[in-house]
Amino acid sequence: MEKLTADGRGGSKRRREILDVAVRLLAKHGYHGVSMDDIGAAASITGPALYHHFKGGKEQMLADALIPVSERLLAGGRHWASLHSDDPQAALEALVDFHLEVVIDSPEIVILHLHELDRLPEEPRREVRKLQRVYVEEWVGVLCRLRDGLKPEQARVLAHGAFGLMNSTPYLSLGQEVSADETAALLRAAALRALDPG
Repeated sequence: MEKLTADGRGGSKRRREILDVAVRLLAKHGYHGVSMDDIGAAASITGPALYHHFKGGKEQMLADALIPVSERLLAGGRHWASLHSDDPQAALEALVDFHLEVVIDSPEIVILHLHELDRLPEEPRREVRKLQRVYVEEWVGVLCRLRDGLKPEQARVLAHGAFGLMNSTPYLSLGQEVSADETAALLRAAALRALDPG
């Protein structure tokens, strides 16, 4: 899968580069720990030029990072669930693989998703939450087909628990003590056991 860049909505190459710099800084220092001046300095761009690309400042940068990743997750979730609609076990494994690929390829965006979503203005925050809810329902449908008698509300608990497990990867030192591939394999096995322990 193509690596998730911060800006999934197009724009100039320079704009995408600036947004990638902003995402790295915001993930490392937090929303309130980074100023537009910090982002401009790190991206080698002046303040007026920075606002030319992002008139809404940091809020716009955050929305331009979080909305596309939510759209990408939903599109991928729908794709894999539908591709294996006749085999829920294969669908579940594909969903886990897809989610882990996104998380490991784009740890900074995952960190922003987990910790800075509430910094968004109301409308884009609602959009992200709606996309998240629909993504979860793709997992719920697969889990309910896989496990007889599992209620949708129970499947949501399992799905969110698996997300918490898989989303832990941004906090690990990937590529140092444990490689990204080994991390993915360990988390894949753990997530599948958590989702279908029987």
